[in-house]
Amino acid sequence: MDTYYKPEHLPKFGSISEGAPDLAKKFFEWYGAVFQEGALSVREKSLIALAVAHAVQCPYCIDAYAKDALEKGADLEQMTEAVHVASAIRGGASLVHGVQMLEHVHKLGM
Repeated sequence: MDTYYKPEHLPKFGSISEGAPDLAKKFFEWYGAVFQEGALSVREKSLIALAVAHAVQCPYCIDAYAKDALEKGADLEQMTEAVHVASAIRGGASLVHGVQMLEHVHKLGM
């Protein structure tokens, strides 16, 4: 089955440097630094990345950070909870925009 998102693209991510090697080098250096142990553990950062991947709906990131989170010691319960946190924030962000709709409706006198 041919799909728009192809799992074989993920390992080729580094090839994005072909069009702008200097920018890609800077991005990958920064990206690597972001995921180093710091105030947050590498496991915590991986769980955050997994949650954000779901919020932005990036199948490549979901695949990469599901694997990474497991490798960093997260378990299915932690990973699922992280996805629920992202879903709650995304759902809440959609709902809070309902206030804008209500103000608009009230302004129009309906």
